[in-house]
Amino acid sequence: MNARQRWLRSSGRDVDAQGHNALVVGRLEAFGRAPYQFRTQEADSYYVKVLTRRGERVLWGKDLERALQTSATHPKVGDQIGARRAGREAVTIVARERDSEGRVIRQSEQLAHRQRWVVEKVQFFAERAKLARRVRDVKADVRQTVRAHPELTSTFLSLRGAQEIANRRIADPKDRERFLALVREAMVGSIRSGEPLPVVRLRTAERTAPSAPTRPFRPGDPTR
Repeated sequence: MNARQRWLRSSGRDVDAQGHNALVVGRLEAFGRAPYQFRTQEADSYYVKVLTRRGERVLWGKDLERALQTSATHPKVGDQIGARRAGREAVTIVARERDSEGRVIRQSEQLAHRQRWVVEKVQFFAERAKLARRVRDVKADVRQTVRAHPELTSTFLSLRGAQEIANRRIADPKDRERFLALVREAMVGSIRSGEPLPVVRLRTAERTAPSAPTRPFRPGDPTR
């Protein structure tokens, strides 16, 4: 069994250890627009049907259409794919109240959250898992890693920028380490989920980093 086969076997489960951001792996059977849950009285949504090791799964979400259209690997029916929720965004939806005969009697706008999806061929997720391990390895030779994986150049440049900001703005070494660990893990998580390779905006990172005091605290200084 090669590395890719071992990855596929270990990734075939429908939920991860924490129960979220699960990667659903299987053969793409069908996809398209349809009333939610195929119920005629429901609003239109989008589905992706996947045949997994545990049986058929039908995933629902309007963002699945965008995920397939913008996919880097362009999966087709019959391909082995992975599908994963990659976050959510706030949207306004129209809630409809129906009578016993299914007629709309009242409707209103409500704030809701729409799941964002990543749908790619399985090779994509296997490669992303490998890239995530490279980024997480703090002892790795950065130049060697970038030569082997030039697509990580912006990621490591952003990590270096975060390090420079932390050195300037965070006085406590432990706080500095925690800040950098959070930045690195955010990038690792984004890479693993299949999101576009992350780039940290240094001005944003600088605004969120704790400010270093200009001089040590002295008795009698004002506090709040």
